[in-house]
Amino acid sequence: MGNMYNTNNNWSYPYFAHAQLYNPHSIYKDKMCQCPCFPNMPMYNFNLCKPYLPQYIPYTDQCKGGMPIKLKDYGPEPFVVNIEEAAKQNNNFRTALWTGDHLQLTLMSINVGEDIGLEMHPDVDQFIRIEEGRGLVKMGDSKNNLDFQRNVYDDYVFIIPAGKWHNLINTGDKPIKLYSIYAPPNHPHGTVHATKEDEE
Repeated sequence: MGNMYNTNNNWSYPYFAHAQLYNPHSIYKDKMCQCPCFPNMPMYNFNLCKPYLPQYIPYTDQCKGGMPIKLKDYGPEPFVVNIEEAAKQNNNFRTALWTGDHLQLTLMSINVGEDIGLEMHPDVDQFIRIEEGRGLVKMGDSKNNLDFQRNVYDDYVFIIPAGKWHNLINTGDKPIKLYSIYAPPNHPHGTVHATKEDEE
């Protein structure tokens, strides 16, 4: 009888392990439903995912020891991703990951000693979360009066209201990995800037 976890992989119930006969994660909470087709059906099976588009591959196969995430713009289709892994994988200055009519998700990588660049979006609110690294965020009503300044680190979030001048400076010893949400979108669908100079 196989173990619940395969010591060679991070996937629960790998290929040939004898998974439980009943599925406790069934949507039918008042019933114990048999796993589809076989009593030893694996919880995750990479081969079963091949017919599906990358955005529908289960998280465990997409990351954490599985295949790398294909970083491209998946908008405006439904999309699920491990955003922390995607942000850390991104090495471009900016990569649009999802662009819709009302919202846009981008990934950014800010090199040591560099910054996003002083800018202002008159009609766009912006949400930024730091997944890795540390920096100094500055905001203000004019480019010469950035009177709001805070240090930010892993897992910190900051919000930039529309009309605020802002910048993020990398003050750490490794690249800042972050994701940013614009509402409404601020860049064309599929935007990729390998470096800060590419944006300019």
